[in-house]
Amino acid sequence: MFPATPLLLAFIGASLLLALTPGPAVVYIVARTVAQGRASGMASVLGVALGNLANAAGAALGLAALFAVSATAFAIVKWAGAAYLVYLGVRMWLARPAALDAAPAAHLRPLRSLRRVFRDGFVVALLNPKTTLFFAAFLPQFLDSHVNLLAQTLALASIFVGIAGCTDVMYVLMANLVAGRLRGATKKAVWANRLAGTSFIGLGVLTAMGSASRPR
Repeated sequence: MFPATPLLLAFIGASLLLALTPGPAVVYIVARTVAQGRASGMASVLGVALGNLANAAGAALGLAALFAVSATAFAIVKWAGAAYLVYLGVRMWLARPAALDAAPAAHLRPLRSLRRVFRDGFVVALLNPKTTLFFAAFLPQFLDSHVNLLAQTLALASIFVGIAGCTDVMYVLMANLVAGRLRGATKKAVWANRLAGTSFIGLGVLTAMGSASRPR
């Protein structure tokens, strides 16, 4: 299932370097953390990780080949992902701060909110076709032709997603410290929401323009 040890070590080192470099997924996770707190950041990490894993499976099963020969398929998924990011940004701009939302079922809201954050992270990652192309271009550099290629691809992709998940958690913890100071200074979460919403809208525009060359 795994390539030879030298190839595997090289892959782990390259994956760690790439995961530490901020990209669109990191921007999304940090924005969620600043706006909604550490729990939402962690839910975003899990959603993005599963979305990336699904893209890796798609790459292994030939979805990347479809994108390579069909510009239409690539464009449809790219624009869908960009539109969803802009939608999230607009929704956060219009959202009221949690402190101003009073309802009898308030104790049920946090769980529903985390489920929605998880879903959003999954969709954002899943609808980024560049993630699939990234895996299709990056993983073959570390494959051993004498080992089952499909099993290797899925195993290496899982390792990469795991490493990226660990670094994303680090970003969540750092962003949470900043968010705490921000909320203490403003005393209103509305500005954190608007900051996050602006980040999402800008990220969606960049995705649509093709400016974000890396999936993370």
